Amino acid sequence: MIGEVLLLAGTRPEAVKIAPVAMAMADCAALCPVIVNSGQHAGMVQQALRPFGLRPDVELAFDRRTGSQAELVAAVLPALDELIVQRRPAAVLVHGDTSTTLAGALAAFWRQVPVVHLEAGLRSGDLAAPYPEEGSRQMVARIAALHLAPTKAAALALRAEAVPSDRIVVTGNTVVDAVQHIARVDQPAIDPALSAVEHRVDTLGARLMLVTAHRRESWGEPLNRVLHAVRDVVERHPDLVVLLPVHPNPAVGAQVRTVLGDHPRVTVTGPLDYPDLVRALRFADLVLTDSGGIQEEAPSFGTPVLVLRDVTERREALDAGCAWLVGTEPSRIVAEAERVLASGLRVALDRNPYGDGRSAGRVVHELVRLLSPGRHHALIAS
Repeated sequence: MIGEVLLLAGTRPEAVKIAPVAMAMADCAALCPVIVNSGQHAGMVQQALRPFGLRPDVELAFDRRTGSQAELVAAVLPALDELIVQRRPAAVLVHGDTSTTLAGALAAFWRQVPVVHLEAGLRSGDLAAPYPEEGSRQMVARIAALHLAPTKAAALALRAEAVPSDRIVVTGNTVVDAVQHIARVDQPAIDPALSAVEHRVDTLGARLMLVTAHRRESWGEPLNRVLHAVRDVVERHPDLVVLLPVHPNPAVGAQVRTVLGDHPRVTVTGPLDYPDLVRALRFADLVLTDSGGIQEEAPSFGTPVLVLRDVTERREALDAGCAWLVGTEPSRIVAEAERVLASGLRVALDRNPYGDGRSAGRVVHELVRLLSPGRHHALIAS
């Protein structure tokens, strides 16, 4: 056996995207997956892993008082450093662009443990959007030993930054593996609110519009514009129902309920369990979102997406005709929603630019190749 690989997760998207890797690694005699919950979002990692039959092997815990990035990294970094010293892993795998990712990459690099970056190479080109994620992913790219790019465009972005080509591998995005797994299981809705929405779709012929808006840059006036646009769209279509899982931030929830809480065809819920989110994506006729993950997940079900952002690091979906960038201006949101709903547009499943559902196997193959005797020592020293 080559040794343990720490798989770090502190948020639900991280947990979802490492789950297929952990399952594939469990079938590899050379590697031992160790899932580490950083504690960044309490409870969310466990919730996200549960549908895959997984749970964290290590759970870090700390008190968050201010909610700042500095407080989070200051707590997670020494805890991960101590864990790396204790377990002496062969590698540390981090995902994407979260504070857990940044802290984990630094801790591993400082202990001369190879950093493997899953979903590497995403770029918006704007350090302010998404913030602080764009900065985090660029910083991790400077110290990673292996860059697992989800698409050719992501790989090209890394090469443009002078990352050596032999450290970049296009694997596809493991989120496609994850959504395919959950869709095959096809469990009934967990949230009663989703069940009620499904009933209206199945028995009353209603159409479903799924709306999510959670990014910091969307809070306040941008979110207010989006919510009024949603109300306008639903008023124009008597057969349309809206499902809006709201961010746990109390101010965001209050803002959503002020604008939409009284509408009889708008259902506001708390964050959905991942199987329910996948189920809603399958049923939806249209998605409005500022989520990066949903831009990747929706194409697996042919569901068109309007991206509520001015820039996106996931341009592949735009280029493939799976998604359209609309920002937060109400007139544009309404016009694009009208276009999709009036045409009954669905996206061809073969247009999905994010993978074929076999990405996790490629990730494991590249981990074994990286950690073959002699190779990773050369990567750290170079």
